[in-house]
Amino acid sequence: MPKIASMSVLAFGASAALVAAATLSVSAQTQVAAPPAKTPAPQTSAASEKIVLAGGCFWGVQAVFQHVDGVERAVSGYGGGTVAHPSYSQVSSGTTGAAESVEVTFDPHKVGLGEILRIYFSVAHNPTEVNRQGPDSGTQYRSEIFAEDAAQAKFARDYIAELDAAHVFRRPIATKVETGASFYPAEGYHQNYATEHPAEPYIAFNDVPKVAALKRLFPDHYRDKPQLLAAE
Repeated sequence: MPKIASMSVLAFGASAALVAAATLSVSAQTQVAAPPAKTPAPQTSAASEKIVLAGGCFWGVQAVFQHVDGVERAVSGYGGGTVAHPSYSQVSSGTTGAAESVEVTFDPHKVGLGEILRIYFSVAHNPTEVNRQGPDSGTQYRSEIFAEDAAQAKFARDYIAELDAAHVFRRPIATKVETGASFYPAEGYHQNYATEHPAEPYIAFNDVPKVAALKRLFPDHYRDKPQLLAAE
C-alpha cells in the first residue's frame, strides 16, 4: 500500500467517476464464488467467534468484512511475527515476520466460519499469490490464516485441500495456516481506512472492487451499511 503522507486525502465521495471506473474493473479481476466446504465447520455454542485473516493490504480486507452481515468487528492489525506490538513502519520493512491482517469477530449463528472463509478466498484477496497482493509485495502481504485453535486450523486446511482438488482457482492456493500466533491492532489511522476514503486512487482501484464483488457474489451476506470500528 502507499505510504500515508497525510489524512487529508480525497474526501469521502469526492470522485464518483473514479470510484465508478474502479467498480467496473471488477469484471476484469479473478473473483469467483468458491463453493461451500463439504465438511461442516466446528460447532460452537459461543455467541461470537474470532479468526485472523491475512490477505495483502489490510485496508481492503477490513472493508470487505465490515460489509458482511453477522460480522461484529473487523480490526486491521499485524498477525504473527517475532516483534511484540510492532509499528506500521516495522512491519512494512518486512523484517518482523508479521503480516498485515484483520481480526474478524463474527456471530457464528448468523454467518459461519465456512462462509467467512468462502468470502476470504473469493473476494477479499487472491489466495494464489505468494508474498504479494496486487501492487504490494513482501512477506507482510502474504496470504495466511491465523486460526484461534486446532479445530479452526483443521477446517481451514481441509477446505483449502477441497478447493485445490476442485481446481477452483487457476493456480494452487498459497494460503498458509497457523495457530497460536499473536495479533496486534494497527494504528488508529489505519482503521476504517478504505471505507472512509473510497475515492483515494489506491482504494478506488484495489479495494472498492472487492466490496462490489462481495455484493455481487454473496448478496445474502452483504449489508450496505458497514460495521465501522469505533475509535478507542
